[in-house]
Amino acid sequence: MEENKKIKIGCASAFWGDSNDAAAQLVNSNELNYLVFDYLAEVTMSILAASQMKNPDLGYATDFISQTGPLLSEIKAQGIKVISNAGGINPIACREALVKEADKQGLNFKIAIVEGDNLFHRKDNFLKKRVQDIDTNSEMPKSVTSINAYLGAEPIRRALDEGADIIITGRCVDSAVTLGPLMYEFGWKSTDYDLLAAGSLAGHIIECGAQCNGGNFTDWHLVKDFDNIGFPIIEVVSNGDFTVSKPENTGGLISFGTIAEQFLYEIGDPGSYILPDVVCDFRDVTIKEIEKDKVFVSGAIGKPPTETYKVSATYLNGYRTQASVVIGGINAAQKAKITADAILKKVSRMLKDSGMQDFSDKKVSIIGTEAMYGNNSQQLNTREVLLRIIATHSQKEALVLLSREIAQGSTGMTPGFINMLGARPSVSPSIKLFSFLLLKKEVNISIEIDNNNMEIFIDNNYDDHVELTKEIVHSSLDNKSLTNEVPLYKLAFARSGDKGDHCNIGVISRKPEYFSFIKNYLTNQVVKNYFSHVAKGDVHCWEVPGICGLNFLLKHSLGGGGMASLNIDSQGKAYAQQLLDIKVPVSKEIYNELLKRK
Repeated sequence: MEENKKIKIGCASAFWGDSNDAAAQLVNSNELNYLVFDYLAEVTMSILAASQMKNPDLGYATDFISQTGPLLSEIKAQGIKVISNAGGINPIACREALVKEADKQGLNFKIAIVEGDNLFHRKDNFLKKRVQDIDTNSEMPKSVTSINAYLGAEPIRRALDEGADIIITGRCVDSAVTLGPLMYEFGWKSTDYDLLAAGSLAGHIIECGAQCNGGNFTDWHLVKDFDNIGFPIIEVVSNGDFTVSKPENTGGLISFGTIAEQFLYEIGDPGSYILPDVVCDFRDVTIKEIEKDKVFVSGAIGKPPTETYKVSATYLNGYRTQASVVIGGINAAQKAKITADAILKKVSRMLKDSGMQDFSDKKVSIIGTEAMYGNNSQQLNTREVLLRIIATHSQKEALVLLSREIAQGSTGMTPGFINMLGARPSVSPSIKLFSFLLLKKEVNISIEIDNNNMEIFIDNNYDDHVELTKEIVHSSLDNKSLTNEVPLYKLAFARSGDKGDHCNIGVISRKPEYFSFIKNYLTNQVVKNYFSHVAKGDVHCWEVPGICGLNFLLKHSLGGGGMASLNIDSQGKAYAQQLLDIKVPVSKEIYNELLKRK
């Protein structure tokens, strides 16, 4: 292994539907060794399953073909290797589509696919075993539409060993598309846990694309040129340390804050972050700005992985519909509430008269009145609101009836009913998530390249018991002396994200001297009380000393999460924004310092 070897990896996609010009931006930078794409979320797997049922040639992220196809010639010329989980539930069809694009241009690539994550064929076996959900202990429902294990980086490394130019996987953990090439390039072994943790952190930082480069940043007003935001490039060395940058002449911002926010995004216990290849301890990770738009990251520690894979299944749970209606004029919010109540009351009566059950769930939100803030909302005298009515039912016909009756509000209810955005609402399947653990030895993984199928044996030293990190003991300052308060956003950065029905909020002190005040006030109970309108489970908190950070996990706070939730913010994307408004007691010295900065 070359001592001074450096590998550059750019990430062009955070989800299916991300920017169409990201891949071209990164390839045209002429910097990359690897180009990676992350397309899959739990809900995406169900969408792909539905698309394949309609057309056997689908079931993969078609964006991958449209984004990489025009770049294949340049990718070939620069010798860039491409890795993506775009295969979804049909990696074979994805490869065939890419081969067609290459053939049109007279290009030849060695394309490998990774298989084994798709476990839908074992549905009956799982039902017979009565596997249980990780969080609820409920049994798997029969209406499952997809079942996929989160695979790790080892199959990707093996495909590179076999000379693959492009690798297409199904479901794998987001960071695996980055860790795989690092294992291959630097010869990291499956027991080099610190290195695997470092590579996983590198993948985690870039897996959400531009979100580490100024996207969703607390100090969004400092970010320039959102229309041309740069996508991330990491440069990694053999000991796992890495820098984060972006292509020249692109917008966005790379700083301690932007990287620290992404670092804590969508993780739970930072001392035991469980991935297929390694259990990561990120508590002592450090993030340092080394020049403009360039940040250095190091300090990850690794422990042996568990003996299980996490498996996510999606299932149909009836149907849902959503209507969005603009209502204007004096007392707009009051009119919206009266209109919504009348519509739902009327349709419930009609359902009963026809012998049908009432809605299985329903929710009314009046957007424009700080509806998602719950008890923390401010009274607003607005003359324009968006009425959102969402309901679920086991029978599609019941929701078709609701969608029809909503229209009557324009002529038969309160004034100011302007229009339904997107016309009369459609009815769609209600999709929920079911997650369970499965022994790795029960999952058969293979790679297929050059018409050869090779089984992959994952040889790890498993740890059958992962010890969770002790939660923070909050500092105890003399609150009597802290008579001045400032909003949290003056003291900290914050970002929130979802994992199923749970939401995490990472809070990072802007300065080390602010951290004791944040720790003193921002306790589990304070956060639980602040989010009492959504937090139905426990609130956990861990300290991340390396960045003067706290990571909160709000259990069962997303109304089921994803497409199952009826909440306005079904993925908790604005939870951090809400928390940043909370008032934190500080010393007189810090209060005066911040007052001057105003």
